[in-house]
Amino acid sequence: MLEIIKDIVIENNTKLVLFVLDGLGDLPNPNYGNRTPLEVANKENILKLLKSSALGMAYPLSLGITVGSGPGHTALFGFDPIRYQIKRGILEVIGMDMEVNPKSVAIRGNWAKVEKRNEDLIVLDRRANRIPTSFNQELVSKIKPIIQDIEKKFDIKIDIKSGMEHRLGIVITPNYDFLDVDIFSNDPQKDGLKVLNFSQSSKLGRILEEMNSKIFENLQDEKANYILFRGITGVPDLPNFRDTYKVKPLAIGQYPMYLGIAKLFGFDVVRVSNYDNIVDHFSDYDFIFIHYKYTDMAGEDGNFQMKVEHIEKADKIVGDIMKINPDVLVITGDHSTPCVYRSHGFQPTPYMLYSKNGDVFSINSDFTERECFKGELGIFPLFLNMQLMLAYGKRLQKFGA
Repeated sequence: MLEIIKDIVIENNTKLVLFVLDGLGDLPNPNYGNRTPLEVANKENILKLLKSSALGMAYPLSLGITVGSGPGHTALFGFDPIRYQIKRGILEVIGMDMEVNPKSVAIRGNWAKVEKRNEDLIVLDRRANRIPTSFNQELVSKIKPIIQDIEKKFDIKIDIKSGMEHRLGIVITPNYDFLDVDIFSNDPQKDGLKVLNFSQSSKLGRILEEMNSKIFENLQDEKANYILFRGITGVPDLPNFRDTYKVKPLAIGQYPMYLGIAKLFGFDVVRVSNYDNIVDHFSDYDFIFIHYKYTDMAGEDGNFQMKVEHIEKADKIVGDIMKINPDVLVITGDHSTPCVYRSHGFQPTPYMLYSKNGDVFSINSDFTERECFKGELGIFPLFLNMQLMLAYGKRLQKFGA
């Protein structure tokens, strides 16, 4: 379908806005009259748009499949989450504003505490008791001479950046064509088990083994003395959003990971501390993606009332968005995060498409999960989002004779 879209998409001056309330979808909660946060929340600005909106429910991948943020946003951008998989390592480093190029290897790291027993290294704590971020930064400074030696020996560039608590972002970039990335993590996934060794037949494996050997030798008495390398991946070859849909796209958000996903697809990005006056950034762009994290955080905390409050705050942002009179506004999520689950769910996400042209049936009385299940768009895969936005934005020509 994407090949068809690329053949019939056209440029015009319509303005398209995609407002993603992360983890928006929920389930009836018995503690709140079997209602969902969307059913309880006051949505004054959203309700004003209902008469010009089409509703539906969208599943990010397939029925019954729970997805993470990577597949959810890949689908929102109109691309197949199976074909274009964005692994955790690249999300981690992009989210930490680390530089990569097509030859780079991206890794998500954990500082861990290990102990040598006979010839094996046993993991005592996979997260090193969640060391303070400041101590993480001290450790990264301490291993700089080790990193420099490894860089010289293997003709590579290694960038290690401290994240929150025990977390690390690691980018390895060779000064030659590429490094093989077909290796698994050394993380045994459980305390008390031995560290998994990388294969010596892999150059990347040898690099990581030698790095950790020297780190352990120098830090073995520290609270954190070893790195568990996770989410090892190359930089994915992704379609360019701008070229595919003939738009000038901008991503706005607070959390680097989501801006990082957008950046991988070719968006310009603006990181904001809050959502006040975000429309000031809109003028030079005709496709604006806004990411709002707080609904997901409340769902993962199981905090129903907090999710209600964040939906109401998002409703105020909708009021600001409408000041620029967009031609199309989609309000949806990248997945569901039901409060009763305290985690991502497999349920589809509510989906609302406002069209300035009013070319919809306007059959719904509210923007809720129940109303979306009855909406004119039905239940559909989320990767059709871009197809819908372009169509209602008059950016698709007729297909065929």
